[in-house]
Amino acid sequence: MCEITYLDLNVNNEYEETIKKVLNQCYKEENLEDSKLVITVTLTTPENIQEINKEYRNVDRATDVLSFPMFERDELEKKIQDKDFLHEDILGDIIISIEKVKEQAEEYGHSFERELSYMVVHGFYHLMGYDHMNDIEKAEMRKKEDNVLNKLNITREN
Repeated sequence: MCEITYLDLNVNNEYEETIKKVLNQCYKEENLEDSKLVITVTLTTPENIQEINKEYRNVDRATDVLSFPMFERDELEKKIQDKDFLHEDILGDIIISIEKVKEQAEEYGHSFERELSYMVVHGFYHLMGYDHMNDIEKAEMRKKEDNVLNKLNITREN
């Protein structure tokens, strides 16, 4: 279901536990439990995520999370509908700046776990083809994100 890698960071079992717990719930909510869709999650530094952002999106600044989906939304929906998971497919890549997660958790007044969980679920729904370019898309995506986090009892107060 997921492969977790570290780019210029040390392995952290607590991060991995949180990531797997959130992705398990995401898969459950989207009926992907029986799929062979794999997500690569890379945890890294602001410098590395800025370099990746610059290279792939032509945006020369650090960010909190980047997502690189392998499928268009309609293509993925058809794959899910047809249960076309006979072989392993990459759903996409999520790259998270751990330092930004720490900063934002402090800024928003909630736990590191809550902020990391949000980055994971946010990245997941980008891989699923959701976006937040307008208010309608943003509301649809936010509803799905909140549903996953609420089911895990990971709230803004956590």
